[in-house]
Amino acid sequence: MSERESNETNYIFITGGVVSSLGKGIAAAAIGSLLLDHGYRVRICKLDPYLNIDPGTMSPFEHGEVFVTDDGAETDLDIGHYERFTNENCSRIDNTTTGRIYQTLIEKERSGNHFLGKTVQVIPHVTNEIGAFITANNEGKDFLIAEIGGTVGDIESLPFIEAIRQIGNDKLGKVMFVHLTLVPWLSAAEELKTKPTQHSVKELLSLGIQPHMLLCRISHPLPAGQRQKIARFCNVPSERVFEAPDVASIYSVPLLYRQQGVDKQILQHFGLQANPTDLAGWQQIVENHLAPSGGEVIIGMIGKYVDYGDAYKSLREALTHAAIAKDIRVRTIAIDSETIEGGEATGNEQIARCHAILVPGGFGGRGIEGKMQAARYARMHKIPYLGICYGMQLAVIEFARNVAGITDATSEEYIEDLHRTMQQDATGTVELDTAYATGTAMVIRLQNWLRENNIDWQTSDSLRLGGSMRLGAFPCKFAPDSLIQRIYAADSCRERHRHRYELSTKHLSQLAEHGLRVSGTSFDGTLPEVIELADHPWFVGVQYHPEFLSRPFRPHPLFVSFIEAALCQRPPK
Repeated sequence: MSERESNETNYIFITGGVVSSLGKGIAAAAIGSLLLDHGYRVRICKLDPYLNIDPGTMSPFEHGEVFVTDDGAETDLDIGHYERFTNENCSRIDNTTTGRIYQTLIEKERSGNHFLGKTVQVIPHVTNEIGAFITANNEGKDFLIAEIGGTVGDIESLPFIEAIRQIGNDKLGKVMFVHLTLVPWLSAAEELKTKPTQHSVKELLSLGIQPHMLLCRISHPLPAGQRQKIARFCNVPSERVFEAPDVASIYSVPLLYRQQGVDKQILQHFGLQANPTDLAGWQQIVENHLAPSGGEVIIGMIGKYVDYGDAYKSLREALTHAAIAKDIRVRTIAIDSETIEGGEATGNEQIARCHAILVPGGFGGRGIEGKMQAARYARMHKIPYLGICYGMQLAVIEFARNVAGITDATSEEYIEDLHRTMQQDATGTVELDTAYATGTAMVIRLQNWLRENNIDWQTSDSLRLGGSMRLGAFPCKFAPDSLIQRIYAADSCRERHRHRYELSTKHLSQLAEHGLRVSGTSFDGTLPEVIELADHPWFVGVQYHPEFLSRPFRPHPLFVSFIEAALCQRPPK
């Protein structure tokens, strides 16, 4: 059968076994990139078993970063991997959760005219809803790759496993099950152990699914004998048992899969033609990533989630993309902002070693004084500074306090957060009222904005976590002869946002008199989007999140320019 002989979508379901965090997202993204390389049209989606509607209200320590799509969906961080590996944008239809599935069903049940008095059950109603999500919106796609979050055997993932089993029965010959599993190395025995994989596949079989392919996560090469053993006990052909080794660069995974023939076996399973290229682009990406010729720059990343790398996943990848483009190595020093504001030697010593400083987005009042001290250090020492979202806002507050003479400058977000903390800590003897905000200059506050020509009204009374943010892509126009205009080599951009509070326009003239320029605004001119300092070689703050649009083959110009500025800080050889 030729690649276009059938218009029906083929389905690849990726499950994980033994332990979580094996890299199912990278596996799905790499397979998707290889199928695109063959000329096929691919969609990738993620099904998360947790009960949250989306990860928007979950702590980064719990779930890593929240990735935002163009249409404003707060999604799992794996959606970011899908976009970076395939160079294609995802949307809200590419991520769902148990919570969203149940919410949809409950709304249907409450309407009273959908189930017609029937008892609503996990089977068939929940599984049907999951199946409908998977099979919808695939028009024009040759492949739908669906990653099932969690680990096979988890209670919460059972409805998803059952749903894909049913799809496998309904679409015979159009479905492939790929199982990612751990083959651990036992140092005492000095060998890889296949028993966990055997048990994982046995668990999957007990749920009615026979995997067609195994991707074995390993830290040591898989001997031929062990491969045969896995194939024999798991009822999978040995030519479809593949190594998924630990790698120094995630961008080498498509190359490793191609070398082993993963994509070839997938296409054979569906009876489709292979039309591969040589993946020279991926090869160059990996070479520049692992063996750059241009030396190293040190970037200080100041935040409160720095001990957990996944909290800033897209940001770290954006820096990597820029470094690849410049053929250099970026070393990121993660600095807890609370160590700076506490005057700890380690935090301040680390800042002094950096060629540039980056303050990412965030929420709440914890650690903000340290972030502002980092912005002040960069301003006073003429070190390149990039403030993203909250990092931009805090740089403005620092400038307002210490340069523009607005000594009581603050953020409504910080005051609201402080007030909430006071309420939580109150024992009943503390009188709390709205006077807590008296006498402060609200440089950052809730603002209204235009969304598709309609105003989104924002008030503190209506403030709800996960429901009041400016989310998704919005246009921004640049001021003529500004640094940001030169960086983008354009007069405007369209970038993704995720925040509640905005830079107030009330104090802009006073800030401008002292050298802080608003160089980017919303198209109606009401919302400041970009700030820069007139007497600084590279000091930029953006209200949006440029990291969400950076790709290995298309690095974001803002990060490339930031890295170039950091390079200028290195001492001459």
